[in-house]
Amino acid sequence: MSRADDASGSGSKADEGIAKEKEKDDAAVLQGTTLRIYRFLFKQGKPVKMHDIQRGLNLSSPSVAQYHVAKLLRAELIRETEEGYVVDRVILGNLVRVSRMVLPYQVAYTVFFAAALIVMLSVLRPAGLPTSFFVFSVIVVFVGFCLSLFESVKMIRGI
Repeated sequence: MSRADDASGSGSKADEGIAKEKEKDDAAVLQGTTLRIYRFLFKQGKPVKMHDIQRGLNLSSPSVAQYHVAKLLRAELIRETEEGYVVDRVILGNLVRVSRMVLPYQVAYTVFFAAALIVMLSVLRPAGLPTSFFVFSVIVVFVGFCLSLFESVKMIRGI
């Protein structure tokens, strides 16, 4: 290995270390009201004024909103534009925004398993007595549906 390869290899490890440290800092910042404000801005998907943040989250005063927005600005998670504040860096990577709703990706798995169950029980159902393979398949898909539903509900409550 040449010195150039060695230098570039150690640089990427240093970059990984910096990225991991940044994730820890983000986790430390995103707690309580600060997390609520970040989620609110993420859900809006457009610039939001300070007054709208306070109203939208029923915060006690504008200074409370200002304090938490300043924390998000220092962490470089949001940025200020002429129209208001917007999310600059997406931390909630396992979420997808559909219009103004924010849903975890697990919801897609729940929908898939629900559709598979419906198809299996209506279209693919055997004419006579169900075979052991069919029963086993229905049980596996049902367990997958239940697990994905549980994870979806858990994620939605966390949002």
